[in-house]
Amino acid sequence: MAQGSFHRYRRNMPVADMNVVPLVDVMLVLLVIFIVTAPLLTHSVKIDLPKASSSVNVTKPEHIELGIRENGEVFWNGEAVTVDLLGPRFAAEAAREPQPELHIRADRHLHYEKVAQVMALAAKGGLLRIGFVSHPAE
Repeated sequence: MAQGSFHRYRRNMPVADMNVVPLVDVMLVLLVIFIVTAPLLTHSVKIDLPKASSSVNVTKPEHIELGIRENGEVFWNGEAVTVDLLGPRFAAEAAREPQPELHIRADRHLHYEKVAQVMALAAKGGLLRIGFVSHPAE
C-alpha cells in the first residue's frame, strides 16, 4: 500500500508492495481440493479376518553355576568335581539345545590362572556363553 502525504511537491513513486491476492486464490483452491479428496483416500474394503491367539514362548536357557575356591576346588552346581572331569562335562552341556550359560563364581583371592584354565576348557568343550558372577562392592 502506498502511503500518501499532504505535501505539495508529492512525487509519484512506484509501489513496491507485493500483491498476495493470487497467492491467496491458489491456496484456497488447494484447500478445496484437499477437502474434497481426503474422504476418498480413507475408503477401505471391509474384510472379516480370522482371529488367532498366540503367546510368546520364551525359553530361558539353563545355566551352570561353576564355583572356584581359593585353594583350587571346583564346584559344579554345588557338587565338588575335579578339573579333569570338566572337559567332558562341558562338551556334554554344549551339545544340549538350547545351550546353557556358564556362570563362574571365583574367590576374590584366587589366581586368575585357574579361572583362565576353566574358561579354556569351557571354550574347547563348545560353550559359547561364559559369564562372571560377582557381588557389588559394599
